[in-house]
Amino acid sequence: MRIKPAQYLLLFDDLCPTMRRARWQRLVELIGEFRIRPILAVIPDNHDPALAVEEPDPEFWRKMRDLEAAGAAIGLHGYRHQCASRGRSLVPLERVSEFAGVAEETQRLWIRAGLEILRSRGLTPKVWVAPRHGLDRVTLRALHEEGIGILSDGFARVPFTREGLTWIPQQIWSPVEKSGGLWTICVHPGTISEERFGQLRQFLAGHAAQFTSVDRVLAEFQPCELELSERLYAAWALWRRRGSRLRRRVMRG
Repeated sequence: MRIKPAQYLLLFDDLCPTMRRARWQRLVELIGEFRIRPILAVIPDNHDPALAVEEPDPEFWRKMRDLEAAGAAIGLHGYRHQCASRGRSLVPLERVSEFAGVAEETQRLWIRAGLEILRSRGLTPKVWVAPRHGLDRVTLRALHEEGIGILSDGFARVPFTREGLTWIPQQIWSPVEKSGGLWTICVHPGTISEERFGQLRQFLAGHAAQFTSVDRVLAEFQPCELELSERLYAAWALWRRRGSRLRRRVMRG
């Protein structure tokens, strides 16, 4: 499958009522200005103190509903964002995660509870976004059983299928111009710097027409298992990303 010219998706990660409100509002204004239909990775019941930086926004859930009505896809971003498991993920980027390695019954209960919370808030979650990329085959089985057939993860350049689910790859964390392929840019509203915000705005100004949505991806492509060349590329890209993170940890230490 060839995708030319390149297409882009925006994914906003770690969304919850206690996030930094002003930073998120600026990003919401970008979504409206450039008519972007992003993935919104929403934590159903945040217990991560690093993301509890403000009093809960009483308008948070209404704002999520408004964005979904405008075309955004709601992502189930784990359950409570408590990453304490050291199980090995199918996307082994981080040393700890919320789900990978956790017992199957517990994973199923967490996914079911997270879905119920989001649905009770008037949202329709359709995409799984694993905290810290932590997921294993147990996670995929539980997602399938709960009716979630799409996830945002993986380092391929095209959407693909694995273990019965459709994977929309998520490979970059800042805007990068590409000649072809489907690229998801993951943005963390709580920590985005002024420089990164400016880079994102400039990229959107020049490439807004190349930004797609989950619905369009599913309508325009027929994901299938990756060919060998794409599997090799994905493995190389993952290895390169892990190496980059290791170098940064060594420099900080």
